[in-house]
Amino acid sequence: MGKNFFTVLVSVILSGLTAYGIVKAATPSEAPVTVYNEQGEVVKTVNLSLSDYPDFTYAAEHAVEAVVYVRVTVKYQQQYMIDPFFRFFFGDEGQPQTREQERQGSGSGVIIRPDGYIVTNNHVVQNASKIEVKLNNNKTYEATVIGTDPATDVALIKIDAAGLPTLNFADSDKLRLGEWVLAIGSPLGEELRSTITAGIVSAKGRSMPNYNGEFKIESFIQTDAAVNPGNSGGALVNKAGELVGINTAIVSTTGSYTGYSFAVPSNIVKKIVSDLIDFGSVKRAKLGVTMSPVSEKMAKDANLPSLDGVYINEVTKGGAADKAGVKQGDVLVKVDSNVISKPSDLQVLVNNFHPGDKAVLTVIRDGKEMQLNVEFQGTVESTGTVAEDGSIAFYGARIGQTDRGVEILSVGSGKVAQAGGEDGFVIKFVNDQKVNKPQDVIDIAKKARRSIVIEGVTATGRQGYFAFGKDE
Repeated sequence: MGKNFFTVLVSVILSGLTAYGIVKAATPSEAPVTVYNEQGEVVKTVNLSLSDYPDFTYAAEHAVEAVVYVRVTVKYQQQYMIDPFFRFFFGDEGQPQTREQERQGSGSGVIIRPDGYIVTNNHVVQNASKIEVKLNNNKTYEATVIGTDPATDVALIKIDAAGLPTLNFADSDKLRLGEWVLAIGSPLGEELRSTITAGIVSAKGRSMPNYNGEFKIESFIQTDAAVNPGNSGGALVNKAGELVGINTAIVSTTGSYTGYSFAVPSNIVKKIVSDLIDFGSVKRAKLGVTMSPVSEKMAKDANLPSLDGVYINEVTKGGAADKAGVKQGDVLVKVDSNVISKPSDLQVLVNNFHPGDKAVLTVIRDGKEMQLNVEFQGTVESTGTVAEDGSIAFYGARIGQTDRGVEILSVGSGKVAQAGGEDGFVIKFVNDQKVNKPQDVIDIAKKARRSIVIEGVTATGRQGYFAFGKDE
């Protein structure tokens, strides 16, 4: 009996080993890859090890739990005309009437702290009267806005919850071209919530045309991971499941994904979020220059070794760069040990500093390299901020509506004062466009490409004007 049992056991083991060997032999360890030329002809066939294929399972399963669906409600006023028969019977003069309407929008967000802090895009929650967040486990919470930063299109919202899954910030500066990344979000609405797509890092430090003339800090990560409307505010993660960016934009002629998507790097997001949590607003350092890429002619005229760096077009009087000794025509090539290749590099580096921080600027002047010590200044009160008295901040000054028109109520100590503005100055034109109310001044100034020219009447009744540049 024992001998028979032993014989059967050995037979079972041998059968199992044989089956394993057959399966292993039948399972390819390599996959053939055929390379074609432009004419479609086979150039060669190579065997690629299956172990070379990336495995995204951990990153996907880990990260998806911390990505949320964001639904927003925006209220707005819609004009309409009263029916003529109504006017006939009730005597209405036919003036346009307004009524409050609501529209729905959606996007994505990423949980960055277990107590309910969620990062998303500013354009997702802008002007929202109500924000709802739906987690991957289908629980829904109402969210409040902690703060926003239009310059980077980053916003921070919060829900009343605890013990939530989170994503850790990775160092986005360490991303390499061709590195695999995953995009996670809710493209095209709730029905496709928690969608995961894969791609590679196609480029770094990308900027896009800014047709509104608004101040933007752009150094996007470009990927070919499929991103569509609704993905905005969602996560871009690396193979380790760490957050390397916040998906924010696509370039498309159709409004849908056509092969390009862009994300705000995690290093920018981390600094913005930290400021919003600690201070309630972004403490942005200012260098006080206008700049442009280095052209071949500039490099030749300035005897530069390469086209790297940024050309200083203008230095704001009294600004941080001016006090450090930066001159118009200098080429800025380094901040501390960080090499500057293009304007977006400088924007990102300066954004990482706080007002009062110090750094060493390396500039090339007359073909010679020199180091300058700079202490970064802070922004004066954000332009467009409305005070309790109804006045609006405008480059350090405050403007408001009076019986004389749009008047500088307080010139302050910012760019308006430095350019020659004064208390009591009535603003009539901004960049040759007539203004009737303070918001007109703000709107026209935001669209200015470089300089802002103010024309009007002084407190003593004289015609006057002053101008200043929009700096980075």
